Amino acid sequence: MLYDGALRFLEQAKKGFEYEDPLEFNETINNNILKAQAIINELNLCLDIKNGGELAQHMRRIYLYCDDRLLYANIHKDINLLNDVIKRLEILRNAWAEMLSVRESNGALNSLGSAQ
Repeated sequence: MLYDGALRFLEQAKKGFEYEDPLEFNETINNNILKAQAIINELNLCLDIKNGGELAQHMRRIYLYCDDRLLYANIHKDINLLNDVIKRLEILRNAWAEMLSVRESNGALNSLGSAQ
């Protein structure tokens, strides 16, 4: 759900590039990028680096990269940097969804096996 929220805010930030009014342009992009960054930072803070091993360290690097790209996207109003982060977050979201789907399927299979 957090990935979906961050992606939703980044898509709204992209819509800001369509505005001709400079105030609306800047506020839409800035406010939505800041909201997405807050979500990414929360994901980063929730990582258990001590017990999470290599995966947690790798996720931290991804989150820091995304946060850095969004900072530059906001400062320079660069839609390409937004698209880069969106692509990465979509990959992460889809990977988590796939893992949960497989886990759910395995749980259903396990409960069928124990019922027999």
